[in-house]
Amino acid sequence: MADNVARAEELKKVGNQHIAAAHYQSAIDAYTEALSYNRTAVILSNRALAYTKIELCGAALVDADEALAIDPTYVKAYYRKASAHILHGKIQEAMKDLKHVLSIVPGDADATMKFNECQKVVKRVAFANAIASSDSKPISEQLDETKMSIPSDFKGPRIENFKLTESFVVGMMETFRKEELISRRDVVTILKLALEEFKRLPNFTPIPVPDTEEVTVCGDTHGQFYDLLNIFKLNGNPSPTNRYLFNGDFVDRGSYSFEVVTTLLAWKVLYPQSFFMSRGNHEGQAMNRVYGFEGEVKAKYDDKIVALFAEVFNALPTGHIINKKVFVTHGGLYSRDNVTIEELQRPNRFREIPEEGLLCESLWSDPQPMLGRGISKRGVGCSFGPDVTENFLKTNDLSLIVRSHEVKDNGYVVEHNGKCITVFSAPNYCDQIGNKGAFIRFNGKDMLPKFTTFEHVVHPGKRPMAYSNSLAGMM
Repeated sequence: MADNVARAEELKKVGNQHIAAAHYQSAIDAYTEALSYNRTAVILSNRALAYTKIELCGAALVDADEALAIDPTYVKAYYRKASAHILHGKIQEAMKDLKHVLSIVPGDADATMKFNECQKVVKRVAFANAIASSDSKPISEQLDETKMSIPSDFKGPRIENFKLTESFVVGMMETFRKEELISRRDVVTILKLALEEFKRLPNFTPIPVPDTEEVTVCGDTHGQFYDLLNIFKLNGNPSPTNRYLFNGDFVDRGSYSFEVVTTLLAWKVLYPQSFFMSRGNHEGQAMNRVYGFEGEVKAKYDDKIVALFAEVFNALPTGHIINKKVFVTHGGLYSRDNVTIEELQRPNRFREIPEEGLLCESLWSDPQPMLGRGISKRGVGCSFGPDVTENFLKTNDLSLIVRSHEVKDNGYVVEHNGKCITVFSAPNYCDQIGNKGAFIRFNGKDMLPKFTTFEHVVHPGKRPMAYSNSLAGMM
C-alpha cells in the first residue's frame, strides 16, 4: 500500500511538470496512471485541470465531482468545476461552484473576486439580450452600409460600388498582414453579402467537383491568420477551379480571429460556387464571449459588428457533402443510428447552437476507438465508435467522414478503418502545442484523400487569448 501511494505521488509530480510545460495530454496520461495506484482528490483535481486546458470540460467535471465525493471540502475541485463551466460559457453554473467555495472559506478574496466577475458577465449578457429582444429587426437590417462613409484619411483598400473583387480581397489580406484594418463600412458590406449567400444554402450543402478538378478541405484555423496566409501560399488562393472548404472554428483563441473569418467570408462572397464554410462549435456567442472573439471585435470595431457576426454565424451551414460521397462536418456523428441526410436538413440552424440534438452533435461530437457510443469528454455531444461510422455511411450511401474539432500532432488522423478522418489546420495551436497543421485535397474523379502537412509560421503581434474574457484567464 505504501509503495502504491509513493508511486502515485511520483506520477503526480510528473503530471505537474507536464502541466507546467503545457503538455496537457502527457499530464493526463501521468495522472491517469497515478490514479491506478491511489485515487485521491488532489490527483483527480489535477487531471481535471489538464482536461480543461484541452477543452474536455465534461471529463473535468466528472473528475472534480469524484474529487468532491472523496473530500467534500476540497476547494480546488470546486474551482475546477467553475473553470469547466466558464469554458463552456455556463457562467451561472460557475457562480454556484464559487458559492460552494465561499461556504467553505467565507470571505475568501480570490473566490469573491471571481464570483463578482461572473455576476458582471451575467448582468451584461442579460442587458444585451434585453436590448436585442426590444429590436424588431435583426442587426443586418438595422445596419445600412450605403449610408456609411469611409474616413477621408483612410489609406487601405476599399470596396467599390458594394461589390467585391479579387483585387480588393487580396489587398485586404495584405492590409491584415500588416496588422491594419479595413473600414467599418466594408466590414458590414462583407458580412451582409455573406449572410445572403448562406441563407440560400441547406443545412448540409452539396459540393460538386468535376473529375479533372479538386477541392481542399481545411480544419480549425482559430484566429491564426498568418498560418491561414501560409495555407494559401502552399495551396494557392481560392478561385473558381481552386475550391476550398473550411470546416469550422475560424475564431477564438488566436487573436487575429477577425482577420481570419473576414478573409474567409470575403472569398465566399467572391466565389460562392467554389468556396465553402461549415459552422464549428466556436461559431457561437457562448464560446465567443469566453475565448476572445467578442472582445477582439469590440476592440477593433464595436458591439453592433459583434452582433452582425453572430447573425452570420447562425446562418453558416452545418456541413457539406462532396460529390455525394464525403460527409464533412465539424464535430461528428449522432447519439442514435439511422440518421439520414434528409433528416439533417430539417432542423432550424438559424439560431444559437443548442445544447442537444442533431445540430449540436454535428458540431460537438468526437470519434472513439471503441465500438458503440460513449459519454462525451467535452460534456456536449457524444463519442462515436467505428460501428457508428459504418452505419451512418451505409445508411446514406457515403464512403467517408471528414471532421475537425481536435488538435492532432501531425495535423490529421485516420480512424475507424479508414472511414473517419480528423483534419486540423492551426499548427502550433495557441503558440504552444507544437502540432503540425494539415489540409486534404480530394480529386473529383477518385475522391481519395491526399494529405499535406505544414509547420507554423512566425507571426508578429498579440499572443493568443489576448482579447479573452477576464474569467478565462482567472480560472
